Amino acid sequence: MATVVMMKHPQTGLTKKGFVGFSWTTLFFGAFPALFRGDWVIGLVLIILSVVTWGIAGIIAAFLYNKHYTTKLIEGGYQFADTEALNTIARAKLGVGTASVAPSLS
Repeated sequence: MATVVMMKHPQTGLTKKGFVGFSWTTLFFGAFPALFRGDWVIGLVLIILSVVTWGIAGIIAAFLYNKHYTTKLIEGGYQFADTEALNTIARAKLGVGTASVAPSLS
């Protein structure tokens, strides 16, 4: 099941739900979750691929879509705005903000 983490854009103050983990909604409803979230391009691509592959693309997309959507929010300037525990889980699952700072060579 997907973990929901709240995301907030610092300049606009808008909040959105970010998701990490397996997308059951994408598995059962195909491209509709992407379309309802306003991710039109991915939604249309999923519709086309699902028709061409007889639904196999929807199964694969269920493993990938939540990470793609939340990463796209981060690239759009959104930041994690949930509890520190959920923020840490989301960062770990997405692989963002976990890189350690390299020591200086001075």
